[in-house]
Amino acid sequence: MAASSSSSSSIKPIFTTRSKSSNSSKSSLLSFLHNTNPKPISLKFSSHNSNYTTPPSFTIRNSLQTALETSELPVSKFQDDLNLQAVTPKPTILVSEKLGEAGLAILRSFGNVECLYDLSPEALCEKISQCDALIVRSGTKVTRSVFEAANGKLKVVGRAGVGIDNVDLQAATEFGCLVVNAPIANTVAAAEHGIALLASMARNVSQADASIKADLVKCMPRTATDRKWLRSKYVGVSLVGKTLAVMGFGKVGSEVARRAKGLGMNVIAHDPYAPADKARAVGVELVSFDQALATADFISLHMPLNPTTSKIFNDETFAKMKKGVRIVNVARGGVIDEEALVRALDSGVVAQAALDVFTEEPPAKDSKLVQHENVTVTPHLGASTKEAQEGVAIEIAEAVVGALRGELSATAINAPMVPSEVLSELAPYVVLAKKLGRLAVQLVSGGSGIKSVKLIYRSARDPDDLDTRILRAMITKGIIEPISASFINLVNADFTAKQKGLRISEERVVADSSPEFPIDSIQVQLSNVDSKFAAAVSENGEISIEGKVKFGIPHLTRVGSFGVDASLEGNLILCRQVDQPGMIGKVGNILGEHNVNVNFMSVGRTFRRNHGIMAIGVDEEPNQDSLKEIGKVPAIEEFVFLKL
Repeated sequence: MAASSSSSSSIKPIFTTRSKSSNSSKSSLLSFLHNTNPKPISLKFSSHNSNYTTPPSFTIRNSLQTALETSELPVSKFQDDLNLQAVTPKPTILVSEKLGEAGLAILRSFGNVECLYDLSPEALCEKISQCDALIVRSGTKVTRSVFEAANGKLKVVGRAGVGIDNVDLQAATEFGCLVVNAPIANTVAAAEHGIALLASMARNVSQADASIKADLVKCMPRTATDRKWLRSKYVGVSLVGKTLAVMGFGKVGSEVARRAKGLGMNVIAHDPYAPADKARAVGVELVSFDQALATADFISLHMPLNPTTSKIFNDETFAKMKKGVRIVNVARGGVIDEEALVRALDSGVVAQAALDVFTEEPPAKDSKLVQHENVTVTPHLGASTKEAQEGVAIEIAEAVVGALRGELSATAINAPMVPSEVLSELAPYVVLAKKLGRLAVQLVSGGSGIKSVKLIYRSARDPDDLDTRILRAMITKGIIEPISASFINLVNADFTAKQKGLRISEERVVADSSPEFPIDSIQVQLSNVDSKFAAAVSENGEISIEGKVKFGIPHLTRVGSFGVDASLEGNLILCRQVDQPGMIGKVGNILGEHNVNVNFMSVGRTFRRNHGIMAIGVDEEPNQDSLKEIGKVPAIEEFVFLKL
């Protein structure tokens, strides 16, 4: 009988060390320990290994002292291995771009603050070796060269805003530097700007304003009777009673919805992660993507830019919309195919657009989109209010000070360093975990959103010895990141899941396998959701998939009640079919005719000549025509294409 233990997800403090004799990585993992004592103990860690070239420094709370004193190992051994040394109690914080006074006051109360603006890359690299923290906006490029020049002293980079495109995250992680941002303070400002554009577009405010001013210049020598007063040309549309589709029901999207309801609009929303009760609380109905497009009179975009959403509004998408729809975008420019939007505007499918963001900023001078008479544009002003700028300053200052104190930051973008011996053992399972999460979310259909996830780990090792936090974080990453702006890592995985109403539980089952390997299999179950692939639903009514690592490669081994054997490399097509001869050949021929390379095919079935699942690995993404042809094969009852 297999024994099991269950627990809800939580972040547990861990303190691990690397012995003198270890020839593995540069760093050890220090999970920031936390208690309520406000007085920090400052400690510097360095290794005796001569290969350790950039020892990270951390400031830790008094809970570290308690951990050392209560450890079964002698405190002297930890001190000897880690070479604990006191560091300066007042850290140096460099602010390279203008920050609100309220934020600067918080920083000055904790450390020595230097405000040096418009630094050249060379000057920044020269200065950074003296700094414990760096705060930037969007203008300063924090490149690998900056982290190299810091020589291990830089502990945290704070981005005063949401986007972190100007920070080299990979380099930051390699050099043990935490990166934090300020994603909350500008929420209301962005929502207000979205509503401002919505109303301005509906009533042709910017076009009418430009017309009057241009006419004044042209008609200076003429009489008042010669002037144009184009009231009939700029007749607008009312917002009351119209349907607004909010695409992305996160912080900004939900605030836009509240304000639109106050204007008398009927509001629907699409967001696969938004809890239905959160939407109902503000009188919003969650619907599918296609339903939102087909129903809306106005569409307001609040989705992140990622591989899934890049140019998601294109010719095909616009063709599904009501003729005369109006679009507002204060999110990310790249979610719209701008050339396709121009075509939709010219054809009248889209009546008007109001845009605060663009694929390229600033847009080209000859941009047809910007110059279009039915387009209202602003230069990325979503967060540009005095109140928002002050709020961002406070938010980033608190995040940076918290990180310097050693507190776990809810807005951390990258993960702390993990010992190479842990990563080397778990590396293939980390890949498996992320891909299982990515597969699971693609099997969900409808607008209800994912609420409950159960993870089952089977292992021959004692459940108490199995640390699954990084696996849980990677499954969370796979589920959330494909359709979210969130960056998921060991630091923020549980926090982000909680913020999105995602309840994650874990179960550890003792398996009859070799304890040489840490994990025998990982199973992901999604409850209370509809599936676009019915075969993935287990007898208990949950979407269920399971995977293993074989010869270092992640494999999908079970879908619903069907056993399969599919390598999780490239992309995957799953077909539920009547088990009969010739099926592999038929599907293979269709893909071959459309120049799609098949790297493997396998079939799992319940009983002979009954039903089975055919798993097909493909190198390229099949076009819609090839997928439609697969769906027309008589013996295929359903299929789904999954991006890995």
